[in-house]
Amino acid sequence: MNDASRETLRQFLVLDYDTLKTILARRLGSKEQADEALQDAWLRLESCAPSEPVKQPRAYILRMARNIALKRVLAERKTVTLDEALLALDIADDSPDPERIAVARSEAKLLDEVLAELTPRRRAILLASRVEQIPIREIAAALEVSQRMVERELRAALIHCGRRLGKNVVQRFGPRNHQD
Repeated sequence: MNDASRETLRQFLVLDYDTLKTILARRLGSKEQADEALQDAWLRLESCAPSEPVKQPRAYILRMARNIALKRVLAERKTVTLDEALLALDIADDSPDPERIAVARSEAKLLDEVLAELTPRRRAILLASRVEQIPIREIAAALEVSQRMVERELRAALIHCGRRLGKNVVQRFGPRNHQD
């Protein structure tokens, strides 16, 4: 890095220090860590800096300071949790928590019970149509019944499951206002 670029970054750091510290403190969760990281960034600019001019000095300094803070935390603890690593990478953890897992298991068990209440043919039609995505005409041909019969059985299976699971059933075929 040439001296002009280095001086530009250092001037930006000095002039925009309070804003940089506020942004970094929010990301790191600590004003002290933000302050230390910015001071280390100042020192690092003296020893190693990019060889090309920096187009976005704020982003460059924030990234540098954030990396310095993360390295310091890692060095102090020698280990980092998955949550901390994801936070450092700004990746949200969307894995289910224990409550969501328990609810999903309970719903799956109830669904198994509801499916067991169906006649074998209705269950076969429902699973073929909704799980395996087999067209109604192919289901009818395999069962050697009319498409209309498959539609009626499917509709009855969906209504039964919907009622037992407390869900609204949206029909994809047939009359919309017919009640069973």
